Amino acid sequence: MFSLPHPLTRRDWLTVGGLGAFGLTLPRLLTANESAKPKRAKSVILLFLLGAPPQQETWDPKPDSLPEYRGDLKPMPSATPGLWVGETMTHTAKRTDRIAVLRAVQTGDHAHSSSGYAMTTGVPHAPTSVENVKPGAPNDYPSMGAVVRRFIPDRHGMPSAVTLPEQAANDGNITWPGQDAGFLGRAFDPWLLNGDPSAAGFDIEGLRLATEVSAERFTQRQTLRERMDARFARLESAASVHSARVQQAADLIGSPAAKAAFDLTREDPKLRDRYGRTRFGQSCLLARRLVEAGVRLVRVNWSRVPNAPNNGHWDTHTRNTDGVKALMPVLDAAYSALLDDLADRGLLDDTLVIWMGEFGRTPKFNPAGGRDHWGNVFSVALAGGGVKGGVVYGASDKIAAFPKDGRVRPQDLTATVYHTLGLPPDAEMHDTLGRPLPVTRGEVVKAIL
Repeated sequence: MFSLPHPLTRRDWLTVGGLGAFGLTLPRLLTANESAKPKRAKSVILLFLLGAPPQQETWDPKPDSLPEYRGDLKPMPSATPGLWVGETMTHTAKRTDRIAVLRAVQTGDHAHSSSGYAMTTGVPHAPTSVENVKPGAPNDYPSMGAVVRRFIPDRHGMPSAVTLPEQAANDGNITWPGQDAGFLGRAFDPWLLNGDPSAAGFDIEGLRLATEVSAERFTQRQTLRERMDARFARLESAASVHSARVQQAADLIGSPAAKAAFDLTREDPKLRDRYGRTRFGQSCLLARRLVEAGVRLVRVNWSRVPNAPNNGHWDTHTRNTDGVKALMPVLDAAYSALLDDLADRGLLDDTLVIWMGEFGRTPKFNPAGGRDHWGNVFSVALAGGGVKGGVVYGASDKIAAFPKDGRVRPQDLTATVYHTLGLPPDAEMHDTLGRPLPVTRGEVVKAIL
């Protein structure tokens, strides 16, 4: 551990946060030996696998259990001695020396939307195991992306947190809670970028001028808006939030760097092929480009795979084996390419990559050959960003039903993410009534750092 010339006050931490780059500004405040400091992530790429992959066919196979528990997919050895993974994870298995696996994550919640809320906020939904819940009080704790936007300022014309290629939602477009800024207010919402980066002529809605608006006319509108903002500066609240969003949209439209970040045609076609020419694969590539452009947290939501079982999501209530065989090639290609790409560019040490879903799948197959919802134990994988590779933390029981040791709760995961980003452990937020609340109530999983 490093030593401090004097204890850092809360004001010191906030000063660092206001400068917007913990890893770059801490050396100005500390006199400790650089080599003694723990590694910190500058950015996070969160791969959220909607529907929830089965732990038994991915990170926690149980080959010695009965057939109704283990299924008919076999495990395979990985680059980490003693770590076996599902047989469809052919590329990922070769890269586990970069990955830490948490095998005993638990929400205790068996509904997509409420368990998803817990995983992305670090706070249990009230009540638990309720499907099709919507955003709003009392379940309005901010998402990880919103917390990042609250403490780490936007820079280079780019928001510090982005979600793509769509919002997480149940069938019927029922948006999950826990994806926005909640009680922090709309000004801290992660930017949602809808689109399909794999499509020809891909473009982000709102990232271009309307055809009838010239660059000169755009500049004139900007000047007029700034004058109006100055005149009506006393009108705050909703108006100020709207003004901030208009300004950011204008910054994005007018920023060559921002436009370049979204231009996937600049990438080598062979690299794009490695990620996979799928919506999810190209979204992972776009996430890497956004991190390079200064975005601090990019959440990539799984998107449906056409013609795959269970509507192309990981919600494998029927034909679990067929579903895994159809979906894993998409995930395996994108995930492994992302790790390689970040490493090749010298970015993996600075970028925390998270593989997770909202819960796991039932230990026993149902009559339809599927696995149902299971929040009692499941796996999460982390790589880069100061995480030790080739590590397995925690264990489930013999049928992957409950934690045996090393249980990790959602709040422990968020605490670990914020810790790797350098957020101060005593950071506070305020709810709509002005009450101070901790950023997280969890404990950092130090064993993997």
